[in-house]
Amino acid sequence: MVQKFDFQELDLKGAYLIKPFYATDNRGGLIKDYNVDTFKANGIDHDLKEVFYTISKRGVIRATHFQLVKQQAKLVRCISGHVYDVIVDLRPDSPTFGQWRGFHLTGENTNMLLVPQFFGHGYLVIEDSVVSYKCAEVFYGEGDSGIMYNDPDIGIEWPFELIGGKENLIISEKDLNLMSFMDYCEKMR
Repeated sequence: MVQKFDFQELDLKGAYLIKPFYATDNRGGLIKDYNVDTFKANGIDHDLKEVFYTISKRGVIRATHFQLVKQQAKLVRCISGHVYDVIVDLRPDSPTFGQWRGFHLTGENTNMLLVPQFFGHGYLVIEDSVVSYKCAEVFYGEGDSGIMYNDPDIGIEWPFELIGGKENLIISEKDLNLMSFMDYCEKMR
């Protein structure tokens, strides 16, 4: 079986849900989740500069992260396990500013998200997971920032029932002390 790349632009302009190239035979399979020429042919200029992976336990929540400077477009895919992945449009001039969308990314469905610059990104780990990030900018610690996972003005509807309830959350000290969406709006003025 051969499944070619499939690019679906989301209603948050510039963000894509992508099905990677996937080929299987009696030996197993091959997944190709990035090819510069294929991406460019589909109108996506993703200049790959850094690749890393997160390894997370069930119940981990990674809040809405972004860089205030040296914005990082990201191609995100769950290699194994299951995450509920969320993107937030943080472009002040966008008609969808402050809106979020959520997607179940799993090792089985192989779906990935292209998260554009000036978007926040986070996820809730439903099953122990490994998540791949292919970034168009290197990590810049001095610009690292984020918005609280439970910000009421964004109103992300996290599926906490899939981890047995909110009481099972595992969250870093850093993510407990992120700014609010209103703080972000003030900062962008």
